[in-house]
Amino acid sequence: MFAVYAAAPSSDDPLAALTLGERPEPEVPAGFVAVTVKAASLNMHDLWTLRGVGIKAEQFPMTLGCDGAGVLADGTEVVLHSVIGDPAWSGDETLDPRRTLLTEKHQGTFADTVVVPARNALPKPAGLTFGEAACMGTAWLTAYRMLFVKSGLRPGQTMLVQGASGGVSTALIELGRAAGMRVWVTGRTEQKRALAAELGAHQTFESGARLPERVDAVFETVGKATWQHSMRALKPGGVIVVSGSTSGPDPSADLQRLFFLQLRVVGSTMGTREELADLLRFCDLAGIRPRIGAELPLERAREGFEQMLAGDTAGKIVFTR
Repeated sequence: MFAVYAAAPSSDDPLAALTLGERPEPEVPAGFVAVTVKAASLNMHDLWTLRGVGIKAEQFPMTLGCDGAGVLADGTEVVLHSVIGDPAWSGDETLDPRRTLLTEKHQGTFADTVVVPARNALPKPAGLTFGEAACMGTAWLTAYRMLFVKSGLRPGQTMLVQGASGGVSTALIELGRAAGMRVWVTGRTEQKRALAAELGAHQTFESGARLPERVDAVFETVGKATWQHSMRALKPGGVIVVSGSTSGPDPSADLQRLFFLQLRVVGSTMGTREELADLLRFCDLAGIRPRIGAELPLERAREGFEQMLAGDTAGKIVFTR
């Protein structure tokens, strides 16, 4: 079958490890299902896989792609949940110490066929295209958990999204607006800020700009480059919800501000199967659709990886079959 995969880790030049070509047809163990992939979306995690982060050397070659949507053998249209836990674990699978993601232990979705545990294939709402559904399992699920499970925000409160154009950020803007939050967004360029406004942001600001007032919550995926601004943007008692650190994981903690203003810093990783099901229903009921910045056939996957590596995104990058 055709696949896009990491042949071996390449820490300094991740695209050097990117390979397009034939891979063996996957076996289907008991309790798993084969999904014919119709669409899959690109995530920063795929670049980390190419660099060899979060994956053991013996796991290569590894088919890339955490997210996807496709069809089961009986014709059922499904959306994939990429968090794969220990079968013996009960409760929130994101807390399972033995959990893994597609592309870490199990081969990913950038292929004609992907094999996943049967419970990881959820029914696709008819109102979502395969391309839209393929955006849900990582970036949109991460945003949903950050906003509705971790932040504690109520409709009418103000949220700040650091970074305007990535997959998680664009999802946060759309979900926050639909849920009745006042959504503020920072962006490095006028083009990125214009995208945020188009998606529903009430106000946009240059990165690091002084805000008109302090906010109830900040949503962080950038890390070191925006952390100081995030801390200073919060009201006393406010919360920063963190799900990534693309600019570096070692910001100044600013502990004096943290304890004196009684701020909270909350980590958030992916989401549960039940949260993905809720997200799909919410998008279907509210008519929310993910912003797809680029849709390419899988054979042109290298172009999508180049765009992500350069930071040239305007929503999700989706590969189709």
